[in-house]
Parts: sequence; C-alpha cells; structure tokens
Amino acid sequence: MKIRTLTVGLLAAGLALTACGKEGAPSDTGSSNGDGGNTPALSYEVAKDVTVEGSPTFEKMKKAGHVVVGVKEDQPNLGYKDPTTGEFSGFDVEIARLVSAKLGFDPKSIEYKAVPSAGREQAIINGDVNYYVGTYTINDKRKQQISFAGPYFVAGQGLLVAKDDNEIKGKDDLKGKKVCSVSGSTPIQRVRDEGLTESGNIVELQTYSQCVNELLNGQIDAVTTDDAILLGYAAQQPDELKVVGESFSEEPYGIGLPKDDDALRDKVNDILEEAMKDGTWQEIYDATLGKSGNKAEMPEVDRY
Repeated sequence: MKIRTLTVGLLAAGLALTACGKEGAPSDTGSSNGDGGNTPALSYEVAKDVTVEGSPTFEKMKKAGHVVVGVKEDQPNLGYKDPTTGEFSGFDVEIARLVSAKLGFDPKSIEYKAVPSAGREQAIINGDVNYYVGTYTINDKRKQQISFAGPYFVAGQGLLVAKDDNEIKGKDDLKGKKVCSVSGSTPIQRVRDEGLTESGNIVELQTYSQCVNELLNGQIDAVTTDDAILLGYAAQQPDELKVVGESFSEEPYGIGLPKDDDALRDKVNDILEEAMKDGTWQEIYDATLGKSGNKAEMPEVDRY
C-alpha cells in the first residue's frame, strides 16, 4: 500500500467536546464541511404560522425565537465544525436545518451545541437542546429517557479502506489485516468477539481521525465504525478512500426529543416523511455523504 498524506485538516485529538454558538446557516452560501471545498447550496423555505398544539418544547422555541440543536462536531460530512470559520455542516446538520425551517424558524438563527455521545440524553432531559441530530441510534434503552423521531438514516458497521485496496471487500476478508477503531467502542469489540482478525492486529486509538490518518499512511488496513461516519471520511477524500462490503449491524439514526413531547415528535416525523417524498432528503444526502460515491436507501419512519 503506498504512503498517503492527509491533504485536508482533520480535527485534532484534543478538539473540545462541547461548544455552542449561532454559527449561521452553513449551506446557504456553500460551506466547508471538512473536505477543503464547498457543498452545493442547500436552502429551505421557512414555514409560516406553524403551530404544534400540546408541545412544551415548541412553545419554548417560540418564546426564544430560535432553535437550539444538539450536534456532533467531529464527523466530516455528518456533523462537522470548521475549525477556521466555526461553521457547522454535514448530513445531520442539514437535517437539523430542514426541521428548523419547517417548524417556522430561520435556520440561520440556529444555536448549535456540540454534545458528545455520553451527554446526549441528559442534554435533552435538562432542556439544554430542543432536539438532537447526531448519529443517534434509536434503541429501547434510550427510549426510556427520551423519544425519537425518525429514523432519517439507517447505518450499520462498515469498513473504510484505501481506494486501491482490492483485497478487502467485506468483513470476511479481515483475517491477517490490521483493523482500527476507537478504544472501547462497540465496533472494535465486535471485531474482537467475532474473531474477524487476530487480536494482535486490532488497533485502538482515541479518535476516528487518528485511525483514518493511520490508514492514509499505510500503517493499518481498515477502519471500522458506523458506515455513515466512514462515508463522511470517504466523501472527504474520494480519490484516496472507499467504503466496502455490506454493513454488519443496524443503526437507525433518529432525532432525539424530550420523552413526553408526542406532539413535537409527530410533527418532526411529518417533516421527515415529506422530505423523503419530495426529494429533499436525497438532495441533502447527495450534497454530503453522497459525495463518497456510495448510494443510500431512504428509511421508513417508525411512528412508535
């Protein structure tokens, strides 16, 4: 495998895990999303005279005059904060902006709060965010504390390899290969439990960007985590990286909402279903994760 040099700025391992600010509408004029270039301009008509009867969260947003959205900030083409401009961009961010517009709030006024995975439920329960969009897998345990609209995307564990690697086509080709993921993560534990490669070939680092750097430099053979996250890296450098094989888990991504706000959950589900029918969802995907060259199927909203 030839040595590769990372040609765009990935986030440093020491990137702050929490941040907030009204960073503007990142895609209205085209925005950096970690790939060194601009996304096609995406805009959403702001709905007028919106009402969501019986939703305390919506009333809170109306009183504030804007939406507070929880996001990730270190996932290229999903939820990414440009370290130079401070703008947020990516598939998840665009979904958050779409929801804001359809609820009647200008996406330019969104206040983004980067909240790490471990703090998501508490941020919603505390009211620190109105809703959360950030590779947030819907599961029964989380439903005990919050509720979900969606899913708006279904991910699964996948593999990121070098563009010129023709040996690894799926998980069954990992024997004898060095595989990297974040230390203590479910994906790397699955690799270990299923014996997909030898224990000595399992590499655990602190961030996915570190794993990607190792892959680009020829020190490992594959990175594994949710394929949506891997698609973001592949979209960032499509000439150097690719996602291969069938996914080997199922991770339905939802929009996290306060647990008892059924009215808002129903409204957000309506917004997502409309976007899937009128082509908006596909436009968002093509402008972000779709730049990886991989196709994706629209999920079916689960109105539980």
